[in-house]
Amino acid sequence: MMLKIKRVPPPLSNYQKDEAEGSGCGRNCLGKCCIRGAKLPLYTFKATDKIIHEKDMIGDEKREPPVPFLDSLLLGEWEDRMQRGLFRYDVTACETKVIPGEYGFIAQLNEGRHLKKRPTEFQVDKVLQPFDGKKFNFTKVGQEEVLFQFEQSEEDEANFCPHAPIDIDHSPSVVVINVSPIEYGHVLLIPRILECMPQRIDRESFLLALHMAAEAENPYFRLGYNSLGAFATVNHLHFQAYYFAMPFPIEKAPSRKITTFHGGVKISELLNYPVRGLVFEGGNTLPDLSNAVSGCCICLQDNNIPYNVLISDSGRRIFLFPQCYAEKQALGEVNTELLDTQVNPAVWEISGHMVLKRRQDYEEASEESAWRLLAEVSLSEERFQEVKDLIFETIAGIDFGNGNLDLKMADKDDDGSQRSNEIDAMKKGTYPRMVPGEQECVVQQ
Repeated sequence: MMLKIKRVPPPLSNYQKDEAEGSGCGRNCLGKCCIRGAKLPLYTFKATDKIIHEKDMIGDEKREPPVPFLDSLLLGEWEDRMQRGLFRYDVTACETKVIPGEYGFIAQLNEGRHLKKRPTEFQVDKVLQPFDGKKFNFTKVGQEEVLFQFEQSEEDEANFCPHAPIDIDHSPSVVVINVSPIEYGHVLLIPRILECMPQRIDRESFLLALHMAAEAENPYFRLGYNSLGAFATVNHLHFQAYYFAMPFPIEKAPSRKITTFHGGVKISELLNYPVRGLVFEGGNTLPDLSNAVSGCCICLQDNNIPYNVLISDSGRRIFLFPQCYAEKQALGEVNTELLDTQVNPAVWEISGHMVLKRRQDYEEASEESAWRLLAEVSLSEERFQEVKDLIFETIAGIDFGNGNLDLKMADKDDDGSQRSNEIDAMKKGTYPRMVPGEQECVVQQ
């Protein structure tokens, strides 16, 4: 029997419509039909090897960027698009409150994301699916939705050009608005957009996302990633990001250290939080931290395990959540009360920012209701242990040689003592897979 899950994902672009109509482009898009000869703002960041805290910067090491990246460029351009009426609703008018309780979950009433939409189908049983150019993808976004290109500088400093030609052969990475925003400054980072990569993390793209977090240099600007099967609704590689001037509950959750990888990356396990997950922080360099996390993500997606990622603390701390909510839905294991909220618990909800679509749910929001929803997202303790073992067993043996990447487990802990065997021998077996089926996603005409 074919299993189906009702989905109501919001449109991410004003041009997310029925592409099967075959009416042609007729707009100034990012596709090859329109992009040749186009010019867009370009911000190039200085790639640094070290993870530098502001207090460590002295003298001319701390240079002012060519334009304030977060305030003037990203948020300034975002507000310009809001004034031009490119968003589906005014997210700044959405009611928001902190739910009383120990964790301080945040509830937002966002009725603008609950609109009538046209159905189309996506599979939910496969984390990795080939890119399909016939479906909506970000090359069909209008150029007016693009805020700027985001690339690594070829020089030893950051630069900004307000009108830079698009290098079609190089395939630029771009930052575009999310026309159905969750919060102020909600944007999408699309790595190497013209390569049309499916929603699948790779080392280069994940490092780009960390550079964006580091460039913003503000703990209230976070990036998130949802895999297919974990409520990504467009199969074209992208990260989401927005500004929210409060700590997320996940950022205050306690954790217990598991081990340290080469490069000084500390890996911990979340404690006393409804969703089980891993925390990565530290590292001698940004690539060290990026490689450790992306290696784990690659392991999960190659083993068909859906997951979400939160990039926090200006790229210095990263949370990884394997999840199974869609699988439980397909099996009919989620109760009707939770399904009726139509909340898709992706990275922002898991982090504690609950985006609610019905006023009743907003007015009745409690720590208990938030916990109950997020607990359904989490893997069981036994399955989470299996996934951890799988991750560590896989990445412990990765060595790309030539100094490019080394994810072998460190022999000693931070205090110099001999590390105990963190990865116990486990029986080789079949890990739980997602339930075969299809997902009925809906996008607005």
